[in-house]
Amino acid sequence: MTAALVHLLREKLGDLSPRTGIILGSGLGALVGELQDVVRIAYGELPGFPVSGVSGHAGELVAGTLGGTPVVMLSGRVHYYEKGDANAMRIPIEVLAGLGVEQLILTNSAGSLRQDLPPGSVMQISDHINYSGMNPLIGVDSDRRFVGMTTAYDADLARAMHNAAAKCEIELGQGVYMWFSGPSFETPAEIRMARVLGADAVGMSTVPEVILARFFGLRVAAASVITNYGAGMTGGELSHEETKDMAPIGGARLAAILKEMIAGGGANR
Repeated sequence: MTAALVHLLREKLGDLSPRTGIILGSGLGALVGELQDVVRIAYGELPGFPVSGVSGHAGELVAGTLGGTPVVMLSGRVHYYEKGDANAMRIPIEVLAGLGVEQLILTNSAGSLRQDLPPGSVMQISDHINYSGMNPLIGVDSDRRFVGMTTAYDADLARAMHNAAAKCEIELGQGVYMWFSGPSFETPAEIRMARVLGADAVGMSTVPEVILARFFGLRVAAASVITNYGAGMTGGELSHEETKDMAPIGGARLAAILKEMIAGGGANR
């Protein structure tokens, strides 16, 4: 199936040969509008691609050039909590690797555990904690499943992201992302635990995609758009509506950073 999808997409993309892929989380849709020579393909037209049922996730593959640099974007993702499948994004990521993508930039919306990372800010992910315990490589019948994660987040890509943020004069935080399975939000006790364990932000995605990307040999960078503080930090209740309302604010900042990073060639070094 994967080989057939790669062949189909190569026909649709023509001469476009992107080395950089991006998975867009909530609030990053504006980045799609920056592309030139755009090719759009709905996930539903790609056999095996998972279609998300989460509002705010478009569900389409979009390719084009950004500042003259070819790039392919997955606009929307399927989360573990939708069907209890940590392997949900395997086919899209395997297809990107088959197309010749070498580096994958992942984005998400997340809850902050630090007062100096308020809603609307952006945090570059330096490492993660897989608190859910789920893993997309469970069941792989090969020693390839023992993927090293010591350098899961590529240092050169992280440096390029920080340099791009500096050029854009946008403050870019850095921290550890903890993956909870969702879909319910964390409790105040879980947030206190996460802080003790060294997390700086919490969310319901990205970690299985990082594992899959490394499994397929891709270099990885990731960033979170902060949409709220963790449960118990403000006294208010959390909601998906708050996430959708706040995501475009930080999303515009992260989009500017990624545009500079890719158009400036930093993602291809």
